[in-house]
Amino acid sequence: MEFTAAVKTFGRAGSTVRAVDGMDLTVGRGETVALLGRNGAGKSTAISLLLGLNDPDSGTVRLLGRAPDRAVRAGLAGAMLQDGRPIPRVTVGELIRFVAALYPRPLPVAEALALAGVTEYADRRVDKLSGGQVQRVRFAVALAGDPELVVLDEPTAALDVEARRAFWVSIRSFAERGRTVLFSTHHLEEADGNADRIVVLHRGRVVADGSGEAIKRSAGGGLVSVDLAGRSTAGLESLPGVVGVEVRGGRAQLRTDDSDATVVELARIGAVRGLQVGRATLEDAFLSLTAPTAAADTVKEAA
Repeated sequence: MEFTAAVKTFGRAGSTVRAVDGMDLTVGRGETVALLGRNGAGKSTAISLLLGLNDPDSGTVRLLGRAPDRAVRAGLAGAMLQDGRPIPRVTVGELIRFVAALYPRPLPVAEALALAGVTEYADRRVDKLSGGQVQRVRFAVALAGDPELVVLDEPTAALDVEARRAFWVSIRSFAERGRTVLFSTHHLEEADGNADRIVVLHRGRVVADGSGEAIKRSAGGGLVSVDLAGRSTAGLESLPGVVGVEVRGGRAQLRTDDSDATVVELARIGAVRGLQVGRATLEDAFLSLTAPTAAADTVKEAA
């Protein structure tokens, strides 16, 4: 799949929003990629362009070498979007058989049910299932055409911890077949734990693209925090190694690429009250990359 300078704008003249703003992104076969971004960052719009639900105003979007709508009709891509309601008076098995019949080379129904972990629900009505069970059925629907790529938009929203874990087991089983998975999520630990690669969007642009570790390093790699105890934050940004400073609840959070040098200088100036040293998390990197004042420069993983 490939976005090349893709732009999508909504609204009318004088009041427009550029939801996707010159996006360049390529995802290779067999990758599991997480798409992260704050609300309004352009994730859902990018997914709609990828699936042919919208067309870009300029630039191009290609899906497995084809126009997105043609690739979807050919069964090369399956999707599990946020919107959708259970179909009444239809069993799980009936639903998956119906969807599979729409594709030229569908996955055997029993296999789709097994991959999604819903075999035991095959004879139950979809509208009688729990929320977590319905999410799994929607995943089975996305797999019914035996797609090369499956797109999941917030797939574990509203699921409890146990249901989320079980769902990711199903997704990994599909990925292990050599298929491509693209998912958006607000659960950063899901992205860190399940994606080969993480793409962060901000204001319709890709601002970071790489492994979880690479993106964490972009946040400075280390995190040093101290109690301010009434002290000013002036000068903290110029301490050795420091690449960013945030204040949270009376504590200064220093993102640093040299924790040792930062701590030594803090000790020299006597600012060590409540000192804590740790590694930057994906959340730290995400907040830094998508802050309202964040620059639009793209962080790429080093070759």
